Amino acid sequence: MRVLLLERDHARYAELLSAAAPDLQLLTGEQAAAGEAQACPVWLGQPDLLLPLLRQGLRPDWLQSTWAGITPLLGIGLPRDYRLTRAVGIFGQPMAEYVLTYLLAHRRRVLPRLASQVEQRWDNQAPPSLRGCKVLVVGAGDIGSDIARFLAPFGVELRGIARQPRAIAPFAEVHGLDALAEQAAWADCLVNVLPDTPATRDLYDAALFAGMRTEALFINAGRGVAVVDADLVAALRTGRLAGAVIDVCREEPLPAGHPFWDAPRLLLTGHSSAPTEPAAMAALFLDNLQRYRDGQQLRGEVDFARGY
Repeated sequence: MRVLLLERDHARYAELLSAAAPDLQLLTGEQAAAGEAQACPVWLGQPDLLLPLLRQGLRPDWLQSTWAGITPLLGIGLPRDYRLTRAVGIFGQPMAEYVLTYLLAHRRRVLPRLASQVEQRWDNQAPPSLRGCKVLVVGAGDIGSDIARFLAPFGVELRGIARQPRAIAPFAEVHGLDALAEQAAWADCLVNVLPDTPATRDLYDAALFAGMRTEALFINAGRGVAVVDADLVAALRTGRLAGAVIDVCREEPLPAGHPFWDAPRLLLTGHSSAPTEPAAMAALFLDNLQRYRDGQQLRGEVDFARGY
């Protein structure tokens, strides 16, 4: 089978795939002229690199994205008469480690203690334990559930937000998106891992931040468009929030002069929360390839109408 492979690290992917499935004919970036790409029924790679081919009106039978987010492939005028799968099941632990890192850093006052050390000022303020910390995970899908499972042994209180209320372990409660403001007011830490859809844009605005607890931490590892930037900065400057950890922004790289750079108690982490690990991604692709050949449901298949 011919597979178009468009990845910045295509050499590593080719090495992994060729070792595991030597029957595959891999067409890599340097060879991907439009005519050759059209001859490949399966495409694997980054949405930003595959987008130009789709804009030319080309399409595969199936495209496996190496990103969890597939927003670039959903633009107006792009073809939708093909199967699209996003990367699933490979980001849960890295994302959970990210959340745990910055939640612990916040509770243990790591940054204030560093500041006090620079000032040669003794800081013996007792930190609160994670036990009993109220964590709201907004986006209780695969990644959100993995985050919750990772945090559960620390004794935190877990609630989730999903499209519709339903039981999802290990959350004590899962509410619909219409309950976001009410649940945000409950949380000591709000973690956003929602995908980018019309319904999830500009959710975190002045009204929502005004209803949150002043000691709350806001972590955005989902999509930058979910946050109204100016409203978050204002909430931090007026003391409406204790802190924010921002991994994703509306524009990346973040331009010089953006207010996030010097907003008080805001930490930028440069879209590093859960990088794609080639070995895990290759294993997911090969599993989906077998499902594709067998006519089975693909993991992470996108509903174009829903947007994820």
